[in-house]
Amino acid sequence: MPKVLISDKMAPKAAEIFKSNGIDVDVKTGLSPDELASIIGDYDGLAIRSSTTVTPDILSAAKNLKVIGRAGIGTDNIDKPAATQNGVIVMNTPFGNSVTTAEHTISMMMALARSIPQANESTHQGKWEKSKFMGVELFNKTLGVIGCGNIGAIVIDRALGMKMKVIGFDPFLTDERAIEMGIEKVELDELYARADFITLHVPKTEKTANMINAESFAKMKDSVRIMNVARGGLINESDLLNAVNSGKVAGAALDVFEQEPAKENILFGHERIICTPHLGASTTEAQDNVAIQVAEQISDYLNNGAVTNALNMPSISAEDAPKLKPYMKLAEDMGAMMGQITDHAITSITVEYAGTVSKINTKPLTAMIVASVLKATMEDVNMVSAPSIASERGIDIATTLHEKGDLPTSISLKIKTEKREKEVTGTLFGGTPRVVSIDNVPVEVAITPSMLFIRNDDKPGLIGGVGTILGEAGVNIADFRLGRIEGTSEAVAIVAIDGEVANDVMNDLKALDSVQQISLMKFA
Repeated sequence: MPKVLISDKMAPKAAEIFKSNGIDVDVKTGLSPDELASIIGDYDGLAIRSSTTVTPDILSAAKNLKVIGRAGIGTDNIDKPAATQNGVIVMNTPFGNSVTTAEHTISMMMALARSIPQANESTHQGKWEKSKFMGVELFNKTLGVIGCGNIGAIVIDRALGMKMKVIGFDPFLTDERAIEMGIEKVELDELYARADFITLHVPKTEKTANMINAESFAKMKDSVRIMNVARGGLINESDLLNAVNSGKVAGAALDVFEQEPAKENILFGHERIICTPHLGASTTEAQDNVAIQVAEQISDYLNNGAVTNALNMPSISAEDAPKLKPYMKLAEDMGAMMGQITDHAITSITVEYAGTVSKINTKPLTAMIVASVLKATMEDVNMVSAPSIASERGIDIATTLHEKGDLPTSISLKIKTEKREKEVTGTLFGGTPRVVSIDNVPVEVAITPSMLFIRNDDKPGLIGGVGTILGEAGVNIADFRLGRIEGTSEAVAIVAIDGEVANDVMNDLKALDSVQQISLMKFA
């Protein structure tokens, strides 16, 4: 009989579901890392929330552990690379607390508009400061939603119900999807300029960390109000404090902070900043939902081998695994490349399989490609959730199979955006992944950890300019491949580099006369 440990406080329904599925379950909360490591070897599954941290040491001791399930979205408390190395599947429950988080956002917005926490405290002190807490109506105000995915869409629906005007920014939001939601799609700078209220619903990534900063505040309307119930670190807290003190920002409401638990913070105590202790998912219904989901997912895997919402494992059968392994790496690299060089809303992803690869199970490959494309701007995307997330954003997914192609085996990935179509083709040379063309330009290159993609005017000076800037910055060029797009005056280049490229160096490269687009790409 499989055995599962619940090591964090969780709705009792989780244990009930395990038992009803014939799984032996123990509930032991508040364990120290040493205590958890001493007993984890007895269990096949581990169900956690946010209190338990799963470290490499704990995983090393988990000789029988097959699956870790997180009742919630974030999995920062699980060492996923170590879990993968130890053959442990990591699952989450990405949709169980969406309504609760969206409702908390609306609550924060209403509290912000009417200074409810401050007025409550003042009234309890017997002050009756009626004139001090003059508020603003939400009716007919413009709400700017940054991130229009699952939670953002629910916030939009609620805000429209209060007769607010809603504008949205999301790199994956299409015009068609925006119309369906009843909002106006805008670029980020326009959202800053027009919104009376701004709410964030994006993951924390390299691109989104500190995305709201002094430069952003300068572009916003005077007396804008800001909410963050997503992730700490999206807003630069020092810049926010300055913006509130200057009056540029009329008020802010934050549920998340750069450092948590936040026992001290420069924003605490400010009369125009509302703070709550990461309550976004803290409702009875949400905790029941994620507890039920994690128990059902772990049970289904331990009893039936079904994998749902796995973050570190593709849905591949034992029979297909050896055939798919090299193609999975090729698919991951191609998807990651296209995701990192695509700046506009994607309307469709088309994958063409030709030759040998067309004769094997290509569904996991397509799922890997879609997930890798989305991972460029989203966190915790996996092969299971990627298709539904793409559908949610109005992205069409299509595949075609060709028995024969120009190469013995090849995968072509075409991404259509509202601005242009991009294409990359890859193959296997001796079992090793290779990109062989970009935008129909023959550019054979092996994927390395750090690379630059450049689209430029086809005229002299690019190679020398790029080489000079990188050389002066101490960045070594490992490989430089380029070619021109047939029938146009454009060219593309792929540059493999060693080490990091600082922001000022990227700005110098972008300023080169012939450069139209340049993207720094990172690969695992």
